[in-house]
Amino acid sequence: MYELVQVGEKSYYINCPAKIGVYLADEHHVYLIDSGNDKDAGRKVRQILEKNNWKLKGILNTHSNADHIGGNRYLQNQTDCIVFSGGIEAAFTQYPILEPSFLYGGYPCKDLRHKFLLAQDSNVTSFSDVNFPKEIEIVPLPGHFFDMVGFRTPDQTVFLADCISSRETLEKYAISFIYDVEAYLKTLDKVETMKAAMFVPAHAEASADVRDLIQYNRKKIYEVAICLREICSEAMTFEQVLQGVFNHYGLVMNFEQYVLVGSTVRSYLSWLKDKGEMNVDFQNNQLLWKSV
Repeated sequence: MYELVQVGEKSYYINCPAKIGVYLADEHHVYLIDSGNDKDAGRKVRQILEKNNWKLKGILNTHSNADHIGGNRYLQNQTDCIVFSGGIEAAFTQYPILEPSFLYGGYPCKDLRHKFLLAQDSNVTSFSDVNFPKEIEIVPLPGHFFDMVGFRTPDQTVFLADCISSRETLEKYAISFIYDVEAYLKTLDKVETMKAAMFVPAHAEASADVRDLIQYNRKKIYEVAICLREICSEAMTFEQVLQGVFNHYGLVMNFEQYVLVGSTVRSYLSWLKDKGEMNVDFQNNQLLWKSV
């Protein structure tokens, strides 16, 4: 864990739970793509950079989930580097209490205010700033989160953030976190036709060809949709729907899984309703979901 792996002439990644990209801008200066899940990850990254005599110029954040921005504060304090982010992700990165609040739908209790959902805040600079490395292409990848992006380096390495999950992850957890299902499917279509020398997903193996994995991720989306339509063959409250999902996939509920899977199930229900495949009804002051 935390080994440095070269994947292009100037592109590397640090192998850790959410892969951290490294772009060598010149002989002595690098940019990170994301920063890991906490200050300990940031410390390990700093040690790798120091071992290679590299100075950190900036962190390019793909999106604002805590496991991707958790090392920002530590590295910013240690190196005075710039943290780049954009859109809604910039707001979540600067004010990370927004993530658990969004997931829970209100003020999060202590069970949800931990490093896996609540990173430390960091000072954020826009992608449009003059100091952003112009040789790096920003690749919009919405769906998993609000304004998630990937990055293409000059040696044609594309860092894909969380737009695809590994087979092992999907087989273990069944449902990957998604904010906007329709946008996510469009992102899969986009990446499937994308050309690159190497693709580096944050939660899957780096590969020159990710088409099979994209197809597997797409297949899982439609399997979840079928599951939800079957669960809602009779009118159900959201809590009943969520219980049905957990039972169907053999998941064990805790506070973290409740908000992560729960938020994703709500997104699926919205998508199915907008497609005309799910109806809602209000009875006895309850919102009920039912398949069409």
